[in-house]
Amino acid sequence: MPIIERITDHRRIRHWYGEIPVEYLYTVGVAEERFFREIKENARIMGAKCKHCDTVYVPPRMYCERCFEKLEEWVEASKRGKVHTYTLAYVDIDGSRLKEPIVWAMIKIDNTEGGFVHRLGETDVKDVKIGMSVEAVFKRKEERLGSISDIGFFKPAREQR
Repeated sequence: MPIIERITDHRRIRHWYGEIPVEYLYTVGVAEERFFREIKENARIMGAKCKHCDTVYVPPRMYCERCFEKLEEWVEASKRGKVHTYTLAYVDIDGSRLKEPIVWAMIKIDNTEGGFVHRLGETDVKDVKIGMSVEAVFKRKEERLGSISDIGFFKPAREQR
């Protein structure tokens, strides 16, 4: 059956045996490219600011989700945020049991819209709660590769005076 033929009887569906060579190049896009470059080179979290409604997005976007304005202004965002929600991982990515659970949290950077999932560190699992203030801990410059993992983790924020 040719691939362009429409299948009307699910019993006639066939499988492709063997390998299909697929090559692709993943790019982070215009907005994310600068976001990750700033994290790598300057240990800064940058956001895209809407000139119409003053909303700042982290991670950055190309268009404002509120008013659909094109986002062309970049601003440095805080390295602090709040835990919006979190979960505890007891199993590693390879399926092996962890000695201590890893805390993964949705972090909303202060005074911005959006957020991203990242690991919490330097905290006891019992002390983690929704709404707790956290701050980014960046890897050393020579260890950074230009990805979200250049932020090693978020830790409980010290109180500002």
